[in-house]
Amino acid sequence: MSIVAEISTAMQKGKAKQVKELVPKALEEGISAKVILEEGLLAGMNIVGEKFKNNEVFVPEVLVAARAMNAGTEILKPYMTEAGVEPLGKACLGTVKGDLHDIGKNLVRMMLEGKGIEVIDLGVDVAPETFVKAAIDNNCSIIACSALLTTTMPAMGEVVEQAKAAGIRDKVKIMVGGAPVTDKFREAIGADAYTPDAATAAAVAASFLA
Repeated sequence: MSIVAEISTAMQKGKAKQVKELVPKALEEGISAKVILEEGLLAGMNIVGEKFKNNEVFVPEVLVAARAMNAGTEILKPYMTEAGVEPLGKACLGTVKGDLHDIGKNLVRMMLEGKGIEVIDLGVDVAPETFVKAAIDNNCSIIACSALLTTTMPAMGEVVEQAKAAGIRDKVKIMVGGAPVTDKFREAIGADAYTPDAATAAAVAASFLA
């Protein structure tokens, strides 16, 4: 098994310590940071995402795999800057105003990062104008909003309206998700995409940025 495949396997199993040992070893062997990232870490995270989507693994496994991925990307960061490896794009992400749930949001962040997207995580209880300001300040191409309560869903519509008011609606894709959210609701508020789970959200976001 190649060392890149070993990195991928260790990451999928959530073995952060092993990933931390293998990544420098791969770099010493002359494998580029880009290859280690794309064929080792990101490829592994995509497999985890697929398994999560098919209910073959669950939230705890995803969290430990993501932790292992982060351990690897931390080591690679300085090498990637040197090599001029650019992220696929930027997204700002948060749970909407009045809602304090973050597990779904965190899973989406991990899956987005797993696709090579830089994520500005705004946390929970995020006001519509905060999403828009963050998108402008960080030059984000995607605004992703999460809600778990039906009572907080209207805030997503306000994000769309704020983006229009700020004159950036044609520059950003607005994605919505969360247990009570439906595609019908997305259509009603004029957002660009609704996805039922974190893995699909990441795939759609990547296709927007491609």
